[in-house]
Amino acid sequence: MPIFRHIPFLRAVFNYSITAFGGPQVAVALMQNQFVEKRKDLSAEELMQYNAFCQLLPGASSTQTIILIAYKRGGTLLAFLTLLVWILPATFLMASLAILTTGFELTQGLKMVALLQPMAIGFLASAGLLLYKKAVQSTITFFIFLFACLITFIGFKTPWTIPIIIVLAGVITNFSSKRIPNDGPAPKKIKWSSLIIFILLFVFAGILSEQSTRHQWKYQKAFNLFENNYRFGSLVFGGGDVLIPMMYEQYVTRPNSDRVKKNKRDVLKLSSTEFLTGSGFVRAIPGPIFSIASYTGAVAFKEKGIVWQITGAIIASVGVFLPSFLIVLFFFPLWQILQKFAVFYRSLEGIHASIVGIMIGATFYLIKDIIIQLQQGSASDYFTYPIVFVISTYLLYQNKLAPQWIALCCFSLGGIIHLLS
Repeated sequence: MPIFRHIPFLRAVFNYSITAFGGPQVAVALMQNQFVEKRKDLSAEELMQYNAFCQLLPGASSTQTIILIAYKRGGTLLAFLTLLVWILPATFLMASLAILTTGFELTQGLKMVALLQPMAIGFLASAGLLLYKKAVQSTITFFIFLFACLITFIGFKTPWTIPIIIVLAGVITNFSSKRIPNDGPAPKKIKWSSLIIFILLFVFAGILSEQSTRHQWKYQKAFNLFENNYRFGSLVFGGGDVLIPMMYEQYVTRPNSDRVKKNKRDVLKLSSTEFLTGSGFVRAIPGPIFSIASYTGAVAFKEKGIVWQITGAIIASVGVFLPSFLIVLFFFPLWQILQKFAVFYRSLEGIHASIVGIMIGATFYLIKDIIIQLQQGSASDYFTYPIVFVISTYLLYQNKLAPQWIALCCFSLGGIIHLLS
């Protein structure tokens, strides 16, 4: 593959990676802006299909979606390079913050990025408005949209909420008489090697981690770290909001349990303050929430020096993101094949409407969180937050300003307010 012709695409991925604030829902909103509206790499309908498909898989859904966009354009190699470009800024920032926080108190710096929260919600709202026109075009899709919006708002923190909404929406519109078009891209070949590698790594990572702990190997914690993160990346449904509690249990709660203390097992351990600081940082930087693994990997090796902290960040990042890559490349061709059957093709109309409902429902839920935060903040926040939300929504919806410039303006304004307060 002449990779040089894909450099503009990879540059677009990098620009996207440094502006994707706010988690997977907002990340998809920016994909709509970057890869659908501007670059025309895929249609809005394809993006909604990719996103719906990835929501049904374990792993990082926003990461898997951008992998599929690259896979459609240039195959496996471009998909892998895209994964590296996408995760590099976030993992680098989180590893750097982990190294700095082992010796300095930086939590006050989070106040400087506070305005990125309403900005990110504005990005999400703008994408929902754009996709609504294309996905909600009948009475049934309108009611699916309302149902998805309401259920998402009520059960946003429950990991099974989004997959259940998508499945139900697909079942409802499957009763239509919509005909399957004969055109469309041919399905990709099923990559059995991806599934085999995924299973072998899962099994061997578990075996080596257990053996290294029992026999106290020299590099025991490196094996433990990879196994922990590979397991997270393989089994987490629901994205970063589910990953963070699982990590907290593994690194904070479990090491202090009676069982671990009784057996005197030398396990990876973080303090509650260290972990919660990292979870705050990951919400304040662009990129995937799964990049918190880079932070926890570096902090877990804080007593071994900076070289080991960098090594820990790399091991944890590879472990948590690799399953998402392998899983999506195996299951995507199966998804394409299933779309050739009427039962699946007819479901896409409902799935598209449910995705828009999920985005709008998530918007309202995040606004509710902002309102709760405002009750504990300063009076000036009641003025600045709504303005940032409205302006960010308008500028991205009208495509008048690139997302990275909106983010830079919000960061600068937040810094000025922080210095003056």
